[in-house]
Amino acid sequence: MTTLFISDLHLDASRPQITALFIGFLEGEARRADALYILGDLFEAWVGDDDPSELGASVAQALHAVASAGVPLYFIHGNRDFLLGGRFADRCGMRLLPDPAVINLYGKPVLLGHGDLLCSDDLAYQAFRAQTRNPDWQQQFLAQPLPARLAFAAQARAASAAHQGGMKQTDQAQFETVTDVTPATVRATFQRYGVDTMIHGHTHRPAVHALDVDGRACTRVVLGDWYQQGSVLRVDAQGMHLQALA
Repeated sequence: MTTLFISDLHLDASRPQITALFIGFLEGEARRADALYILGDLFEAWVGDDDPSELGASVAQALHAVASAGVPLYFIHGNRDFLLGGRFADRCGMRLLPDPAVINLYGKPVLLGHGDLLCSDDLAYQAFRAQTRNPDWQQQFLAQPLPARLAFAAQARAASAAHQGGMKQTDQAQFETVTDVTPATVRATFQRYGVDTMIHGHTHRPAVHALDVDGRACTRVVLGDWYQQGSVLRVDAQGMHLQALA
């Protein structure tokens, strides 16, 4: 039996092939797992659990079928779907976890997160994150009509793309640094939680990193995104394997 970890699927109606790949994954391997953890950005955008989109309905149905098969499902919010709430989680049969969260993985404590908190050098994003995670801001936003929320999400995605594109043109090296994790923050996070394994997504740089933290051998696993292919981390009592699905 294996525990599965995925993140950064960015499901969107404009990319039906990725949605089909994900649903196929849920109908196959996921139903035989010990548990499935989704570490954020399941959707390209999420503006509230009242959005009646066909995409959300089909994903909820497929996830609920996994939960009904006896597989525990867990979800940590990403920077694109931080408004996913308890109503939709219940439709999926998922349990919402805080970010970060420590779990017991085959007898070993492991730290999970989306990963954006580790990118502390990206000051503009961290300011945006602090604003949009504020409960008052979220309450005011969710009180707006659905079309207004959808327009805001589209505008925010366009602004983010323009910001990143400008950074790339100005200084590619700086862009790579700012949009990746900050090493000092990674080290401080390992020290704070006292674990030697961390799993996260967000940066779209899939890899397994080995590092030394105060004399402890630590491992940081970065999950891949699903823009071109699926990425899954499979963990069992013998070890972990980060692989592409297609």
